[in-house]
Amino acid sequence: MDKYIHIAKTDRAFIAKAFGVTERYVLYALHFDEKRCNADKAKKIRSIAFERGGILMATSPVMEMFHDYDKVMHQYYPNGAHVELDRNNGTGAVIYKGRRVKTYENVALTDIDGIQEFAAALR
Repeated sequence: MDKYIHIAKTDRAFIAKAFGVTERYVLYALHFDEKRCNADKAKKIRSIAFERGGILMATSPVMEMFHDYDKVMHQYYPNGAHVELDRNNGTGAVIYKGRRVKTYENVALTDIDGIQEFAAALR
């Protein structure tokens, strides 16, 4: 079973800036993908993530939507996809294995099913 650390989008940005790396690099570290990032730096990133309220999660066939305090919703899929919907500005993104594969503007409630189907179908 895969595991990852769930933190708010603002915390990912903070960590990226603090370590002088990209947010994608932080995602690799949070998803324990040490093929794509330095093991020592990844451990430090994960440690800071926990200090900032990160939660260790495990992917499973049940896909729950998490709502952060900063109005950003996250949904993780067993295939490695991650849907991120920002209620502050109406944008959305599908991230697959640490890479943003699709972005959405002005996401409406009726669009969410299609976004979720797209993310679940990625291979």
